[in-house]
Amino acid sequence: MHSTTAQEDALGISATRFLSYLRDVRQLSPHTINNYARDLASLQRYCETSGKADIETLVEADIRTWASQLHRQGLAGGSIQRSLSATRSFYNFLGRESGLQRNPAASVQAPRKPRKLPKTLDADQVSKYLSFDSDTVTALRDSAMAELFYSSGLRLAELAAVEVDDIDAHSKLLTVTGKGRKTRTVPVGSVALQAIGRWLEVRPRAAADGTNCRALFTSNRGQRISVRNIQMRLKLQGRKSGMRQDVHPHMLRHSFASHLLESSGDLRAVQELLGHANISTTQIYTHLDFQHLAKVYDAAHPRARRRKAD
Repeated sequence: MHSTTAQEDALGISATRFLSYLRDVRQLSPHTINNYARDLASLQRYCETSGKADIETLVEADIRTWASQLHRQGLAGGSIQRSLSATRSFYNFLGRESGLQRNPAASVQAPRKPRKLPKTLDADQVSKYLSFDSDTVTALRDSAMAELFYSSGLRLAELAAVEVDDIDAHSKLLTVTGKGRKTRTVPVGSVALQAIGRWLEVRPRAAADGTNCRALFTSNRGQRISVRNIQMRLKLQGRKSGMRQDVHPHMLRHSFASHLLESSGDLRAVQELLGHANISTTQIYTHLDFQHLAKVYDAAHPRARRRKAD
């Protein structure tokens, strides 16, 4: 004889049969069965509070309303998705057992988790950050790396892999190999080219020998600089320049994309420059642009500005 939880005891006959099926036929773990029981108990409480006869009579609109209630109660998207998955399995079981024609939970999805927008710097913050004290070899290299990040929107691994011959100073173009070994050509700004030129004048001669002979950015010992070292150096520069937040390579890449889109409005061009395979990845920067426009609107529009106290 199988033990039952209080939740299972409180469920209707069909839900109890379903849990027995999970236990005896599918042989799911007690933990999983308890989760299913909890989800079905929640659905049954919805029936009781909304005046529905029983779970079997619910329609798609009811399932959506229940899921919305769970969301308002603070349940995470992943937990709501699990509840919906349990509900779909239950109705599939009813379909096999009693010929229920339609699964009301089949097309209901949990609310999507809001996509986290990347952190960016505004133009003034970028200028402040890029004010390097270029009085040492290391500073000249770090300045060149930071300028190239912001100039061309490179990924961290892409910058670390750049070689001297990849840059055509005459055409101001850089050939870079990105994700999936895909190659793209991106422009390099004049300021970045000047910073790179100053770095090449003092680049350690040890880099001219061995496997690192073509690496653009090297350590003090002439080895190709590691991604970890790049991160540390850019973070240190942020603190030296008085930034209130830690600066990392992708922040410069995000700033590049946001500022370019803000000025041009050309999403396809930004997609190509960033090396995004799908335009949907690039579209996140339109949200950043809209945030900027909203701030401008709030500051400038007569009907948006708050009235000063009389």
